[in-house]
Amino acid sequence: MTHPLYYDPAALGQCAQHAGAGDGPVDERIVLSEDVAHHALRVRRHGEGEPIELSDGNGLRAHGVLEAGGIVRLSRLEHEPAPTPALVLAQALAKGDRDLQGIEAATEVGVDEVIPFQAQRSIVRWPAQRRDKAAAKWSQRLHAAGMQSRRTRIPRLAGLSTAGEIASRAAEEGALLLVLHESATEPLTSLDPAELGQARRIVFVVGPEGGLHPDELEVFSAVPGARIVKLGPTVLRASTAGPVACALLQERLGRWG
Repeated sequence: MTHPLYYDPAALGQCAQHAGAGDGPVDERIVLSEDVAHHALRVRRHGEGEPIELSDGNGLRAHGVLEAGGIVRLSRLEHEPAPTPALVLAQALAKGDRDLQGIEAATEVGVDEVIPFQAQRSIVRWPAQRRDKAAAKWSQRLHAAGMQSRRTRIPRLAGLSTAGEIASRAAEEGALLLVLHESATEPLTSLDPAELGQARRIVFVVGPEGGLHPDELEVFSAVPGARIVKLGPTVLRASTAGPVACALLQERLGRWG
């Protein structure tokens, strides 16, 4: 059984072994941050003596027990390494919050980074004057989904990017670029697990409701090693394709065995 998890890097900073060399038992008391204590004690109504887990959002999992007054007595620390290859979702902006639904579910499945993709056919736009607000909304959704799924690592949110910027970054980093497209003949499930496992980063691109523009497909296809792949016989919504692709990649990489 897993226990409720909360992100509270400030509280964990009180722990002398937080920045220590490794895992192991610990016997320290820390005080939850005000907002975390409110959520745990008043919203979720956790009681004294109930097991709880805390994380810094960067791989640390701290096991403890709630005591009175928002105090947690820690018993063990675990540092979970970042998975390799990293799974990166380039999610096209989509109407009706389908882009937010997509990154939320992908976080639950295990995505490591999210790139907001300003596709040519995206109906939704992030003008300069509201870009920070829109990015904050995505960041909040990643944070909430990570906590709900009890992950120790919050997916990183990259900056708003065009097809050209995504392609350039993938080429520079030597990432394996997978473009999800209904016209593809190669199924994602046919990719060699050994090939996937050798990549440092796997970037998979989800287009908007109107699909990728031919120019964008050309830009992505020019990246060395890029593959145009399909998920299955049906056309999935922008909110569904990313999580499904992430789940299939997790299975191909043997992480869900």
